[in-house]
Amino acid sequence: MTHDDELSDTLLAEIGTMIARILEKYGLGDVRVEMTTAFHDDLEMESIDLVTLGGMLAERYGENVSLAEFLAEKDLPEVIALTVGDIVAFVRSRLGAPAGVD
Repeated sequence: MTHDDELSDTLLAEIGTMIARILEKYGLGDVRVEMTTAFHDDLEMESIDLVTLGGMLAERYGENVSLAEFLAEKDLPEVIALTVGDIVAFVRSRLGAPAGVD
């Protein structure tokens, strides 16, 4: 297993925990989260839930990980098709980027 694979696995676990915390309010905290899990189709998360996740990501990984900026670059069908793997890849890419650099 490479360092990138380990980082992706770690991020998947951490982001999965964040998602479970958000879904607990709907009684769905025990849902299985994988890289291919879709926020809309599989988790039925609303836009407010993505805002909450964005705050959790910024708190955990720093302001350089702005989910709002990431989503602003996408059109509606891309946001609807968003998967956990997309967020993992985004966070991984931002962790290596200096603050203030897009």
